[in-house]
Amino acid sequence: MYHYDEHDTTLVRERIEEFRDQIERRMDGRLSEAEFKPLRLMNGVYLQLHAYMLRVAIPYGSLRSEQMRVLAHLARTYDRGYGHFTTRQNIQYNWPALTDIPAMLEDLAAVEMHAIQTSGNCIRNVTADPFAGAARDELEDSRPWAEIIRQWSSLHPEFTFLPRKFKIAVNGAGEDRAGIRVHDIGLQIVQNAQGQVGFEVWVGGGQGRTPRLARKLKDFLEPQDLLSYLTAALRVYNAHGRRDNLYKARIKILVDALGIDGYAAEVAEEWSYIRDGELKLPAGEIARIRSFFSRPSISDPAPLPEAGPAAFRAWLDTNIRPHQIDGLSSAVISLKPIGGTPGDATAEQMDLIADMTERYGFGEVRVTPDQNLVLPHVRHEDLFPVWSALREAGLATANAGLASDIVACPGLDYCNLANARSIPVAQAISETLDAEGLAQAAGEVTIKISGCINACGHHHVAHIGVLGVDKRGEEFYQINLGGAFGEDAAIGEIVGKGLAADDVPPAIARILRAYLDFRDEDERFIDTLRRLGSDAFKEAIYADLAA
Repeated sequence: MYHYDEHDTTLVRERIEEFRDQIERRMDGRLSEAEFKPLRLMNGVYLQLHAYMLRVAIPYGSLRSEQMRVLAHLARTYDRGYGHFTTRQNIQYNWPALTDIPAMLEDLAAVEMHAIQTSGNCIRNVTADPFAGAARDELEDSRPWAEIIRQWSSLHPEFTFLPRKFKIAVNGAGEDRAGIRVHDIGLQIVQNAQGQVGFEVWVGGGQGRTPRLARKLKDFLEPQDLLSYLTAALRVYNAHGRRDNLYKARIKILVDALGIDGYAAEVAEEWSYIRDGELKLPAGEIARIRSFFSRPSISDPAPLPEAGPAAFRAWLDTNIRPHQIDGLSSAVISLKPIGGTPGDATAEQMDLIADMTERYGFGEVRVTPDQNLVLPHVRHEDLFPVWSALREAGLATANAGLASDIVACPGLDYCNLANARSIPVAQAISETLDAEGLAQAAGEVTIKISGCINACGHHHVAHIGVLGVDKRGEEFYQINLGGAFGEDAAIGEIVGKGLAADDVPPAIARILRAYLDFRDEDERFIDTLRRLGSDAFKEAIYADLAA
């Protein structure tokens, strides 16, 4: 994993002192809230319904064990004993006192972490495949490239105040686990006909009020040209993006307006001026960054265990992923206990995960876009002790990728932008599906819930998406069907009128029962849905509501 150099350290320390002064001026009245808002946002601080929230960056979702310990310490010392892992591979603390945030940032800086650019109209935390460097289907590890982009984009003077927030994802595997087509810019590592590895560039994806899938901007970008091409793409957006209308400010709207060919032409023209300049990446620098991301090595690889309790074998079936190296697997740590809050982990659980990362995980743990954690490198002989320790901590739910592995934003319990609650609905759905055994029976199904149209819960790209809306002071929930996050990315479609909160869990149970009736042998839910169309499930959704 990457370690800070003196420039990183200086940048982060100076930003803490600058923000400490800004907080002091806010507290004594020299700064109004309106004046303070853009300053705090650039340091990851939101003002939510009940308190300030601090969002901490976890670049490309990778954490060392000592970093996880500090996250536990922050939860225990400055919050209410827990943190919330997000779909952007970050962690949020929902209850810190504003005056404590400089101390929190100092603790983070001690382990090479920060909260810079986790909000604001800038380039946000760069995300990547949570199984990068481990996945068997990987062409190349995406993390070095995400790190290069992180260094280039941090406090970039030209792109600090873009028309709107900007999100970049990098994927290096055959399966798109980074969701590049729902990002402002997505980079897919590919190999051309000559065997050279480079990037396929996608632009204009995003969710929210006007969901769009990214369109291909360039078939092949040579690695040394990565930063100059990104700079050209950002400059076109910065120059032409709408600043007069918040709802039309994202790059997806500009790409719609210009057309992909028109946008590509403007990028190509800008790129022609800077391609051979100082932004060309030297091979030595690429090699230096890559040197931080080595794979573990083991001797005498053991096979996957076949014996053990039924609960352990169920966990192996659902939560274990194949590894590049024989004798190793990646283990998903579900943060989705039945009836729990998706993405939450207590300080004690984070400490345990730090212990396990050191003992069994080669010192590394990852955050996923599904609000879970991953031990990317686990010896097969260690899987049973890992499971045993996770079970004791309430972290061994065998549901990774199943319908009870629900993604949910904080919703109206915390967020002042939300129209409806997300967490109680997610909890009720998981309890309903578990009671009926539907999650295991239905297999691979994604359910994602957002409490408002901003879509922080990624409901647009779920097989079954749930959007909370407000109608004359009451909360209702729209059901979307047919979305997908990865290489078969799709935007789901609304199937009918909104449901009351209590009606959502039984409606989703009926959807899954209908699937079990409709499916061909071994057909996944999303394949059945695409074959039959959403209308085939509409009757099931509203079956008990006709009266």
